Amino acid sequence: MVEAATVAEREQWSSWADFIMSCIGYAIGLGNVWRFPYLCYQNGGGAFLIPYCISLVFCGAPLFILETSWGQLLSVGGLGMFKICPIFKGVGIAAAVMAFWLNIYYIVVLSWAATYLYNSFTFTDVPWKNCDHPWNTPNCRSEYIKIPCDSNRTIAEFFNVKVLTHDHIHEYKKQFFVGDKINWTVCSTADLSVVSPVKEFWNHRVLGISAGLESPGGIRWDLAFFLLIVWIICYLCIFKGVKWTGKVVYLTASFPYMMLFCLLIRGLTLEGAGVGLEFYLKPDFSKLLESKVWVDAVTQVFFSYGLGLGALVALGSYNKFNNNVYKQALTVCFVNSGTSVFAGFVIFSFIGFMATQQEKSVAEVAQAGPGLLFLAYPSGILQLPYTQFWSVLFFLMVLFLGVDSQFCTMEGFFTAIIDEFPQIRRKKYGREIFVGIICIISYLIGLTTVTEGGFYVFQLFDFYAASGWALLWLLFFECIAISWSLGIDRWYEHMKSMIGYYPSGWWKFCWVFATPSVCFGVLLFGLIKYQPLRIDAYNYDYPVWGHVFGWFLSLSSMLCIPGYAIWIWFKTPGTVQEKIKLLCRPDIEIKGAMENADNMELVEDFPHA
Repeated sequence: MVEAATVAEREQWSSWADFIMSCIGYAIGLGNVWRFPYLCYQNGGGAFLIPYCISLVFCGAPLFILETSWGQLLSVGGLGMFKICPIFKGVGIAAAVMAFWLNIYYIVVLSWAATYLYNSFTFTDVPWKNCDHPWNTPNCRSEYIKIPCDSNRTIAEFFNVKVLTHDHIHEYKKQFFVGDKINWTVCSTADLSVVSPVKEFWNHRVLGISAGLESPGGIRWDLAFFLLIVWIICYLCIFKGVKWTGKVVYLTASFPYMMLFCLLIRGLTLEGAGVGLEFYLKPDFSKLLESKVWVDAVTQVFFSYGLGLGALVALGSYNKFNNNVYKQALTVCFVNSGTSVFAGFVIFSFIGFMATQQEKSVAEVAQAGPGLLFLAYPSGILQLPYTQFWSVLFFLMVLFLGVDSQFCTMEGFFTAIIDEFPQIRRKKYGREIFVGIICIISYLIGLTTVTEGGFYVFQLFDFYAASGWALLWLLFFECIAISWSLGIDRWYEHMKSMIGYYPSGWWKFCWVFATPSVCFGVLLFGLIKYQPLRIDAYNYDYPVWGHVFGWFLSLSSMLCIPGYAIWIWFKTPGTVQEKIKLLCRPDIEIKGAMENADNMELVEDFPHA
């Protein structure tokens, strides 16, 4: 029997509610607001909920339950969790590497939000409303000021032709350039090259964006300052440990819901809200025949649930051994997905209003990713009275959504390292100093994302470092470690020792077959369909060395898994059978299970009246 590793005394959550709120705060982040609504609209509206729910049941919920219960079983972080199948410890190392990269670049989104929040506190108009600022160009023109012309594209679409002739233009003028449009013309190049003040504020005032990765430019000191503020906030949220963090999340996890509710009430009362909601939810079942829709559904579930980064394992590890993590994990899954749908109602009610005011289609104004947060919504509120108030409300919500996801990911990383090296915890202020040092290092590296070329660095990290194939690769081996290495029946016994009964047999099917198959299938599909990163908004193609660096970010985590397995195999003495026993299914003592068994024996031996 292999002796259990002795670990310094660890803290625990004050109550099960701390755990649930922490999971909600972590899993519900910017992906629920800026990614899900757009994917839903783009991939068939309400029909997208079908592949999304299927992905949730086959992949999202099984992995969420697996990670939280794994942490609770062993009361240890993302590295120590693999003592039950040591050959897969490279998965834990990969998760720590991925979390480190994610902590560096994800937080820059919060510095952008802080910039908008700061600029919202004004007694005059918000600075992205008009074109009279130093950063504006001669091409600046509000998107709400209609240009008195129709483009060649509009005319071509009317006649359903690809090549326009003078006859087409003449006929179009006869039909439409009459009455109120008597002075309208066909748009010139200058008319079509106008840029909205919202876009110029984002590009020139916030980002100060350069020509590309090759032109890093100087540091944007205002962004660097806000980045420092956000890092300090995150440090203060976690440096004292989970008893402190467990109280902080009650504010950071609940506040966004209050903001979303206020924004929903306002959004539903706006003209055009119904148009936006129709585009958001109207089902187009023909989309279900496209493979991209299913891949988008799977990746959205993985992305929004925060799987594979060690954070859920860390949050679960602070539970009491007999906590019913199974039911609590299912509750968080339901809340997470419900929030994604709910956020879509908020976002698309405003986008419908914006489309109506600009006399455009929803398709023309809807955007995904940073564009939704920092272009579409700031533009949408310009026509509202008390614009500053709605701007403050929205960007406060963005900050709260991002901060708790950020510090919970940080907690996952620090828990993994500190549990692996418990001497850090034993020293006076050891945790506080260690967390502070890593935060400072991460901040200094993150300064590359707040230069004039920082947006290109951010997109490179986002595309390669902690999403896509790297994450799917990690999740595949994480699932295999339990279902095929440790053994699914053995895992079910562990689950029963914690919650008192066997979970549904459905999860056994998912953990053994469905989840790893989907992970590996989507991974292969993504690699086959791989196209180098390109930023269409700036018509920018990355240089070769940029893609090489991107692949370094991906491989820095991916290669940990086979690399560690090969190293530990050759390092471990014994025959092949002995190595398999020691590295795949070692006999270890689990502290909580042993205490459980002792308590049962005491109950049985206690004399009854």
